[in-house]
Amino acid sequence: MRRISILMLTMCMSLSLAACGRRETPQTDVQTETEQEVTELTLWTYPVGDWGNKSAVSNLIAEFHRQYPEYHVSVEYLDYASGDEKVAQAAADGKLPDLVLEGPERLVADWGDKGWMLDLSDLWESETTEEIYEPVRNACRYGSGAFYEFPLCMTTHCMVINRDLFEKAGALSYIDEESHTWTTDGFVHAVEALKKYGQEDAGIIYCAGQGGDQGTRALVTNLCGGAFTDEEHTKYVFDSPENVEALELLKDLDGISFDKNALGTDEIERFVKGELAMAFCWNVSVEISQTVNHPDLDFDMLPMAFPSDDGEPTLQGGIWGFGIFDNKDEAKAEAAKDFIRFFTEDDKNYARAVLVSTYWPVREMPELYANDVLMKEYSVFTQYLGDYYQVTPGWADARTAWWNMLQEIGDGADIPQAVKKFNDTANAAAQAAEDESEDAAQTAKSETESGME
Repeated sequence: MRRISILMLTMCMSLSLAACGRRETPQTDVQTETEQEVTELTLWTYPVGDWGNKSAVSNLIAEFHRQYPEYHVSVEYLDYASGDEKVAQAAADGKLPDLVLEGPERLVADWGDKGWMLDLSDLWESETTEEIYEPVRNACRYGSGAFYEFPLCMTTHCMVINRDLFEKAGALSYIDEESHTWTTDGFVHAVEALKKYGQEDAGIIYCAGQGGDQGTRALVTNLCGGAFTDEEHTKYVFDSPENVEALELLKDLDGISFDKNALGTDEIERFVKGELAMAFCWNVSVEISQTVNHPDLDFDMLPMAFPSDDGEPTLQGGIWGFGIFDNKDEAKAEAAKDFIRFFTEDDKNYARAVLVSTYWPVREMPELYANDVLMKEYSVFTQYLGDYYQVTPGWADARTAWWNMLQEIGDGADIPQAVKKFNDTANAAAQAAEDESEDAAQTAKSETESGME
């Protein structure tokens, strides 16, 4: 019944979007096609829910074109396996797109830090922005005060278990199905029960690259009460006894293995095939997409918070929004801002854009999912949401160091030494980023003062 409900939800969303696309628009005086000067824009979008789906996005873009016939938007769909490399190559070639849809860890902490992004502070002067949640606002703002992202949607990342398999193995007693939480001891006992039942692979620590690394980070830091960065998000504090203990627990736990050939997407695929009893790379959008893509699924999926020492998890959030690359073209920059305004200021257009994301809005819109059983189930995780630390300086290098560390541990490296190596590498990157930012600020100040003389 749960899978049928999800399929019905997806169908209803599609019909709703189609209906919205048919609404009449006011008649305006528009020049003929031969007379009108069209500004060409390019949008690169990561697979944020159905923003990675050409059909869904085409419907949204068509509505924008009806309102703004003087603009034409071409869309390119990126994936997380090769998207970052594609953006980096475009930057090297001087061929970055105009718009991009992704999260603060790229738009703010990485590309913004590199000076590639346009400051969107003027967009934040709109009255609508007063309704945006404060943690989201903070995540979109760079240390200098510049806003390199305008947010669209958000979610809370979690994990998932094969409930049917847990029940057969007698492991349901180790979880709280109502709150979707469990303790570290419960997690260990559940894995042991699964192993005893005959499930050889309860779960994997995937570490072929950074894809889905939010899951492995949350798993490790929750198990024994560790932290990833300081509260101010200025440095990395992963080198702690709590995190070392968590990694040692995972390495020694029979039924959990480190797989240096798997990304988060590989883990998901193995889970839906029934090969794994749990997956650490999960959220509501993943469940919807996997249910649609695998209509023959024959087991019940139960989303869960990550196990924690005291049963009170701290989950990592996801924030996604629009950024504009600074291509030194004022006309295109203004057109790109009109695009962002179109999908974020008007409630109807904003609702349609959020629905396509299959996530939650970044401001109060309680009516959006009022009758949605699945979204109601996943909303339980919002109470466990922690702060957004993915904007800590040196973030891009820290992510690489993370999966390198997991690979080393999987290959038998000394865990305390591997953890210290990660922490030192991440903090060196953070310090370099801070130094570069200060140098850039000083250069800009000097140039301004020189121009005033």
